Amino acid sequence: MATKALAVDRVVNVTINLQALAASRRNFGVLLIVGSSDVISASERIRSYTGIDGVAADFGVEAPEYLAAELFFSQSPRPAILQIGRWLKQPTSAMLRGGILTAEEAAFAQWTGVSDGSLTVHVAGDIHDITGLDFSEVTNLNAVAAAISAKAAAYGVGCAWDGERFTLTTSATGPDATLTYCTNAATGTPIAAALKLTEATALAPLDGQAAETIKQCVVELADRGDWYGLAIADSGLSVDDHLIVAQYIQAASKSRIYAATITDTRVLDAAYTDDLASRGKALKLSRLFPAYSTNKYASISAIGRAFTVNFSANRSTITLKFKQLPSVEAEGLTETQANTLAAKRCNVFAAYNNDTAILQEGVMSGDAWFDEIHGTDWLQNAVQTELWNLLYQSKTKIPQTNSGVHQLITCIENVLDQAVNNALVAPGTWNGDGFGQLERGDYLPKGYYVYSEPIELQAQSEREKRVAPPIQCAIKLAGAIHSVDVAINVNR
Repeated sequence: MATKALAVDRVVNVTINLQALAASRRNFGVLLIVGSSDVISASERIRSYTGIDGVAADFGVEAPEYLAAELFFSQSPRPAILQIGRWLKQPTSAMLRGGILTAEEAAFAQWTGVSDGSLTVHVAGDIHDITGLDFSEVTNLNAVAAAISAKAAAYGVGCAWDGERFTLTTSATGPDATLTYCTNAATGTPIAAALKLTEATALAPLDGQAAETIKQCVVELADRGDWYGLAIADSGLSVDDHLIVAQYIQAASKSRIYAATITDTRVLDAAYTDDLASRGKALKLSRLFPAYSTNKYASISAIGRAFTVNFSANRSTITLKFKQLPSVEAEGLTETQANTLAAKRCNVFAAYNNDTAILQEGVMSGDAWFDEIHGTDWLQNAVQTELWNLLYQSKTKIPQTNSGVHQLITCIENVLDQAVNNALVAPGTWNGDGFGQLERGDYLPKGYYVYSEPIELQAQSEREKRVAPPIQCAIKLAGAIHSVDVAINVNR
């Protein structure tokens, strides 16, 4: 055989073109609970959880964040994911978090041999040597941290062990509080590296932060996570505080909802109009979900049930009315009180005289049902994402022709078919203004109608911008039955 040979590509050239991965749709089942416990650092701000055990491990079982999360995960079926965000309600300390210690590095034998340990801390620009650290009789690493704290307290520094790493914090708070990497002191046994608090082993130092308002917190967290629902685990918020958050959520470009629980019994009185439900209704806040309960986290349980909806499944959409709130005690109401709450568009988990209890009515403060807002938010994102993927994944282009517009319409109709499949949309009579071939009173056999003018009618100026002709959609929501009147006529 010849020692030299020509490449087969000269005759048969085969290339593989992998399509770009499609953009993902949003998850409309993610709730963010915001609290002021100092578990999550100012730099991390948000953590995700898939069960209550992780929340308990981080926050303990008494923290407001845990109590709120417990109701969320108590729902059946159980929601899949929860996020908890940090509210910097008070000024924060400067912090230096060490690297995670391996099992070998955390072993007692590595520490009990130190009887004259030392390290240098750098606090607000000042340098302080901490010497004479004796670990010879410690029984765990919490004791190591306590010994360091006892010596470092004179310089406004504390040390803690969280089971994985050592962390230094300052007693001073606010923007002027700073803490940088530890170094070795001139005398004694150097332990900065063993603590993993040096520049080579620690995480980046965090300066102290000023306190923030709840609105500043929510605006900051809005850019840090792809959460859809928001609840605040803090009983100190006023009605004005809730409204400030709700109005931001209402105005934000990214669709989200805000759930708040009203514990003030004055909401039960029709004459009282300064409660959150009344004021939210007056402002027509369609993204505020208010609920009255003696349990200050009851609205979170309701959201937990709503966030189990899988929009890709058949007949999966729900109404919140009639649903259960596990671990929430039902409210015993008079007919007048129930009517007052309904008039204020305030939800409540109410006891009935047949030994049952249901959530009613499943409404937002604005003129919409919860499932309408939840479902149409999903629909908007699904249509937007699939149209993006159509344009993004095309190997050539979508031509600015009737054929190209048809591809766009087909893409939209595929999503609308999913909306029919999950029971958000259903066949019915169109009672809005007409467009295209659709007129008021026409029946939509598919539950929707999609129309675009022929490309020939598009203005030249728009064509030159490579903009598609406007596409209009009419959809008929499936709705839900919430009450029944039955007349039984008896003939002797």
